[in-house]
Amino acid sequence: MQPANQQKTVLLIGASRGLGFAMVEEYLKRGWRVIATGRQNSTTRLLQLATASHDALEVETVDITMPEQVAALRGRLEGRPVDLLFVNAGVKNDDSETIADVSTDEFVRVMVTNALSPMRVVEALQDLVRPTGTIGVMSSGQGSVANNENGNYEVYRGSKAALNMFMRSFAARHRSDTRTLLLMAPGWVRTDMGGPDARLSIDESIPNLVSTIDAYEGRAGLHYLDYLGRVVPW
Repeated sequence: MQPANQQKTVLLIGASRGLGFAMVEEYLKRGWRVIATGRQNSTTRLLQLATASHDALEVETVDITMPEQVAALRGRLEGRPVDLLFVNAGVKNDDSETIADVSTDEFVRVMVTNALSPMRVVEALQDLVRPTGTIGVMSSGQGSVANNENGNYEVYRGSKAALNMFMRSFAARHRSDTRTLLLMAPGWVRTDMGGPDARLSIDESIPNLVSTIDAYEGRAGLHYLDYLGRVVPW
């Protein structure tokens, strides 16, 4: 059992920019120890933040689409228990492409990055998470099958719906697990990926999202939630 006053640790996968980087900043503000990852040659901002963090931030390099790099990261983190593992990964194809005209290569790229690779990370790193901890993945409201009434962004939607299904299968295989499992929908946020017309700023999304993650600590089972803690329909 972790002492109540012990500093908590979060392992953030995919944290070199956008929402992931904002989560690093937020957890540092809240006094957590942070291990954050980015792909090779993408960690400059993380390293600068680490220098100013007084050893609260540790930076690792991994490309989650490469299983050998994920395995190497797992080896480097041996014996390092964490309270929260959160996987933030996402790419999209051209917004105008439908399933009718997307290329096979592009379809595979989106699916591998958004659905397969995050789950491989969860599978590889899950045993680092304390029995009282949380495993979370950045999903999207667009992964909701029930809410898809206007189409659009269908390849991206499909990748996030697949991620949701894989996480649900993971939960089913671990029914007796005491840890909290989360699929988080951050809202449409103004980032490089979300674009300049998105409804939310990072400051409107991420602090609320982190508060929701914190509020669900200790609630075993799988929960699909938005950044304000509202349940998202499957």
